[in-house]
Amino acid sequence: MENINQRKSHFKPVEELEFTDDYMFGYVMRNPEICKELLERLLKIKIERLEYPELQKSISPYYEAKGVRLDVYVKDSDKVFDIEIQNGRKSNIGKRTRYYQSMIDIDNLLKGASYTSLNESYVIFLCTFDPFEKGLPHYTFKTRCLQDSEVDIKDGAIKEIFNATAYATEEDVEISAFLKYIDSKEATDDFTDKINHIVELAKINEKFKGDYLAMNIRETDIYEEGRNDGIALGIAQGAEQAKIETARNLLNMNLSLEQVVQGTGLSLEIVEELAKEQESQNQ
Repeated sequence: MENINQRKSHFKPVEELEFTDDYMFGYVMRNPEICKELLERLLKIKIERLEYPELQKSISPYYEAKGVRLDVYVKDSDKVFDIEIQNGRKSNIGKRTRYYQSMIDIDNLLKGASYTSLNESYVIFLCTFDPFEKGLPHYTFKTRCLQDSEVDIKDGAIKEIFNATAYATEEDVEISAFLKYIDSKEATDDFTDKINHIVELAKINEKFKGDYLAMNIRETDIYEEGRNDGIALGIAQGAEQAKIETARNLLNMNLSLEQVVQGTGLSLEIVEELAKEQESQNQ
């Protein structure tokens, strides 16, 4: 059985954290200059003014809805950006980008905007693997007409997915250097040097280490609370099942319904259902 020490071992020691680890990625992208420069390099656009990055933003439009937690959620004057780091091979990446983009739109509409004034939105996945196995370093998806690819529906929804493993085939030197840093952790230009410097300083920063430890403890507590609740539920369900099996045995011994109720503690309604079940099986 997994114990608490085994669970803690799932968290990397702070000294081993890399830019591609969720917590470190969020920390680095908290720097507005880094975040702005990254977006401009990857998308080849000029960002007028970038609002301070909002990390791990949760969007849930109403109580029953499945919410989404975005890694880095930032805006400029007329665009919205969600930047996600993707470690390890994950399935349904297309459906996930679709859902993220829909939640971004809902988040904007909940603030009172008309759908006609929805900002252009980018969902950006930085992958440490090739999600489509086509060997491309960069996949861009926009809504186009199948009958005529020149017809653009102009919905403003753009999905940019980067494959770090193919950095060597990326013709843009700035993008290539960044993807190489993700893939090999080797900084080869000024921008990746700046990122790497922030990463290394963070690992010796006492506040960063304290915050990282506190996050790990909080997540471990949540895990343990859920695990203990699950164990308690399992025990209760097991005890109930044992009572039902005992009731079936007593019914097979031709005891009365009242005697079975007294012997098991089950309700009369449950015992009656069990009796009907056994009667139908015996016919």
